[in-house]
Amino acid sequence: MGVANLCKYNLAALLLHHQHKQHFVFCCCPSNGAVVPSRRSISWTAVCGFMLFALGLISLFTGHVASNLELYSQRLVKRAWFNKKDESHPAAIDIWKSRYSSFYYGCSERGPHFSSAVREGPSNGYLLIATSGGLNQQRTGITDAVVVARILNATLVVPELDHHSFWKDDSDFSDIFDVGWFISYLARDVTIVKRVPEKVMTSMEKPPYTMRVPRKSEPEYYLEQVLPILLRRWVLQLTKFDYRLSSELDEELQKLRCRVNYHALRFTKPIRNLGQKLVLRMRKMEKRFIAVHLRFEPDMLAFSGCYYGGGDKERYELGEIRKRWDTLPELSPDEERTRGKCPLTPHEVGLMLRALGFKNDTYLYVASGEIYGGEKTLQPLRALFPNFYTKEMLAGEELQPFLPYSSRLAAIDYIVCDESDVFVTNNNGNMAKILAGRRRYMGHKRTIRPNAKRLSALFMARDKMDWATFSRKVKSCQRGFMGEPEEVKPGRDFHEFPSACICKKPFNFSDVTSKENEYQISRRNPTVMESKDRYLSNSSNLEQQSSQKFREARLKDGHGSLIEDFDPDNPLSD
Repeated sequence: MGVANLCKYNLAALLLHHQHKQHFVFCCCPSNGAVVPSRRSISWTAVCGFMLFALGLISLFTGHVASNLELYSQRLVKRAWFNKKDESHPAAIDIWKSRYSSFYYGCSERGPHFSSAVREGPSNGYLLIATSGGLNQQRTGITDAVVVARILNATLVVPELDHHSFWKDDSDFSDIFDVGWFISYLARDVTIVKRVPEKVMTSMEKPPYTMRVPRKSEPEYYLEQVLPILLRRWVLQLTKFDYRLSSELDEELQKLRCRVNYHALRFTKPIRNLGQKLVLRMRKMEKRFIAVHLRFEPDMLAFSGCYYGGGDKERYELGEIRKRWDTLPELSPDEERTRGKCPLTPHEVGLMLRALGFKNDTYLYVASGEIYGGEKTLQPLRALFPNFYTKEMLAGEELQPFLPYSSRLAAIDYIVCDESDVFVTNNNGNMAKILAGRRRYMGHKRTIRPNAKRLSALFMARDKMDWATFSRKVKSCQRGFMGEPEEVKPGRDFHEFPSACICKKPFNFSDVTSKENEYQISRRNPTVMESKDRYLSNSSNLEQQSSQKFREARLKDGHGSLIEDFDPDNPLSD
């Protein structure tokens, strides 16, 4: 029998004998090289084993990706900024200053088609605003009040500040903000008066109509629901005015918000003077310093519903404070901490900063009211950062005129925190949001927000790992929470991220490298640094020289700093 016939015979026999099998192999007949299929039995045990092995490999890979998802996303974002891989720089973030901050700047100028303000006479009426809350909550209300007056073509009366909040401060607008500057700066946008004219009040048959609008109301609501009442009554008051306007407005109105918040709302000269003095005293001791807004006061802890290990005494004290808010729900402290809703303790804030790379000789300015637990609570933070200062420590007797007024004290802290090299928030409250937005607008100065949701688990496991591991994990947690220019997407609360008012210069990666090299040279060469830093001076006349540098450096319209016109000889001059 020939080879070809033998091959055919074998193939036929195999097909007949194994016709119930489902798997094929191929054989090649040597006479003509033809490939023909042949059935072969395969063990299902081997198949299942192979599939399980492959599934294990896939699970291992996806688990690794998931556990490092934040790291990979940061790298992708970083590449997206520049469209060029950074091979010459390490992935570590400069804890003092973003390499990219100099390429972003605030831009809130009026557009060419933004019409001038309607004069007082032809306007649709007078809008009275009663703000609510503490200083920074009221600041959001004032900012939105100007925008609402613009939407309604109304004449805005200088807003009233809340005298009945938790802080019980009876300061008026003119006690905290420069009212003359406020009115004149916004004259092209909105007509503002100090009070409703007497002749208008006497001609009214009824007192001003009072109403409260819903939170986050759209401009359409004001036009459809509020404007008809204003036209009918001529004088209208909106009460508890805080966050009563949507965060999402058209670009021109958003820019108006920025002009109000970052330029028109300037503190009075006594507040600016003392705030400036504290900044200069910090700079005199050290060129760079951190400002920490601890926000660990009893009211904050009570509001959060969190528990910090103080036993029945803590539960009772914070529970009594919590009764002041009728609408607060019952909360589980453990669940709130897991969700990242609890402020870090001062000790935890210190551990986070040390883990990020700040050394124990770093100078800290701590902005805070009464710390719950007093010195015992603060002691661990002081141990981590011995160069620890507060406004009380820096100002001494100069602070006495401000002590009865919580809002004026908060304004002084606001100034020092804004001028610091690094600002650290401890909760996402009003001051944290307002300052984070301002620092982005004013050049993306480093602002660190604790990633409390992920850090809480780390702090609970702190004793189970060495310091190097803890530090590495903290740095990983904080990626995306360090105040980098593009780490937050537009759409976040506008006060925290005023995206419509931040512009980006065209640049490429070589520009970043050049700027970083220049910065490093300036750090090594004090003479170069002194020529660029308006604060630094080693002479005995530090405050006078720094004051002159402020005047020379500020912009023509006075927008360069919160603390202009500093009088070093009289902190209460006006």
